[in-house]
Amino acid sequence: MKNERIVIFDTTLRDGEQCPGASMNLREKLEVARQLARLKVDVIEAGFPITSEGDFAAVQTIAREIKGPVIAGLARCVPADIDRAAAAVKPAGKRARIHVFLATSKIHREFKLNKAQSEIIRLSVEGVKRARSYVRDVEFSPEDGSRTEPEFLVQVCQAVVAAGATTVNIPDTVGWAIPDQFGALIKQLHDAVPEFRSGKAVISVHCHDDLGLAVANSLAAVRAGARQIECTVNGIGERAGNASLEELVMALRTRGDWFRGFQCGVNPREIVRSSRLVSRMSGLAVQRNKAIVGENAFAHSSGIHQDGILKKRETYEIMDPQDVGWGTTELPLTKHSGRAAVAARLRQLGFRMSDAEVQAIFTRFKEIGDKKKFVYDDDLTALAEDRITEVPETWSLDYLHVTSGSRTVPTATIQLRTAGRGKAVETVQDASIGDGPVDAVLKAIDRLTRTKGKLLDYALRAVSQGMDALGEVTTKVDFGDGQVVTGRGASTDVIEASARSYLNAVNRYLGSNAKCSSGNPQP
Repeated sequence: MKNERIVIFDTTLRDGEQCPGASMNLREKLEVARQLARLKVDVIEAGFPITSEGDFAAVQTIAREIKGPVIAGLARCVPADIDRAAAAVKPAGKRARIHVFLATSKIHREFKLNKAQSEIIRLSVEGVKRARSYVRDVEFSPEDGSRTEPEFLVQVCQAVVAAGATTVNIPDTVGWAIPDQFGALIKQLHDAVPEFRSGKAVISVHCHDDLGLAVANSLAAVRAGARQIECTVNGIGERAGNASLEELVMALRTRGDWFRGFQCGVNPREIVRSSRLVSRMSGLAVQRNKAIVGENAFAHSSGIHQDGILKKRETYEIMDPQDVGWGTTELPLTKHSGRAAVAARLRQLGFRMSDAEVQAIFTRFKEIGDKKKFVYDDDLTALAEDRITEVPETWSLDYLHVTSGSRTVPTATIQLRTAGRGKAVETVQDASIGDGPVDAVLKAIDRLTRTKGKLLDYALRAVSQGMDALGEVTTKVDFGDGQVVTGRGASTDVIEASARSYLNAVNRYLGSNAKCSSGNPQP
């Protein structure tokens, strides 16, 4: 078989961000897009421009600043959607793609759209033609394709390809498909549409993981004729998520005997770094036993396994962990390292920071360096990502003192700084008791900021190894209006990290409300 390229279409910033609680701001999306470019994905679906001013700005900024991958914007088969997507991806020039979609399954036609098959085809063709008037690269998705009658799906594919679609994506929108069945559907489409066989148009697949089969369905589709796979880093996305990019890429590489002749351009050594960045930017932790990128992915506790690994790694490992980016930490920095060394290491880690941001990170680096012997790459990455996730600080932490013990009422004393609109910097202080030290800290912050947050989720992880490891806290907070806000904070002191994370959520909430009150849509 001749070598055939599998296009990796990453939708972390669009479908992945639709996962509840995973919303990212512009700076966070841009940082993820930069990492996706380093990962060398072929296409970045940067967002759904019509949904908000914030989404439009994110797609437009990514299209302007990210070089290398194709930049796609999503649109319904609605003129206003397509026009908006075209404006957003325009800065990408020849690398711009408009991705239009319209539901085609019987259940969607009857209960959501109330439209006949002929009307669906007409609207699909019109949408593709309008998108094609703006860009040469147009993708069409028949939503709920896996549950669409195969004969009708063939008609839709033939019509949109004739109208100018260069890629037709078959979504398993609700994760309903089974690998053998889905592969057979893709083969039927491949055989029925001459342009798929000639290479003038590409069959793509977009699988969801509701039955845990997204990766299996995607790989079955490749064997049946699909040449683009839509996926997300860590498999994040709506409901149970999407096909996991790292699992797909490594399955193609590791099982070259089965997927003979297929290749993709992803740089596997950037996989772990991409996974960690997306996890931190989205606030969605990676499960320890997650394939490829989970902390236990290459851990061996059984004595028999350990003995085999020591004698020959391949006895119990089908992949070299270094091939996906594990175990590549540089020599650690110490508190004696200078600003230039920290700035250089940040550049090596792929962060693009202004001088002011480097100085802010260096200040925190010195604070951390005074508390632990070595500052590892993971520690520095956490500090940099803390800076990226920062929002304009209505409130900042100035001082924290906690008293707690088995026979002591947990008490927290907090001092915050605030710079109100048109006002000089003020310092305020208060104290509170709680069920534990973290609860006391959060209640004290609520009293000082005059907010009332309900903690929905609290996650603590060690960023690096050792008793003095930097602790990173992620909080998800509901401030009473149904809006769930994610906060992040890091410190060698987990109580301080908790305070910083909760304050980050408070500042995001207050900043969001300020934008809404000024008449700007919420990003």
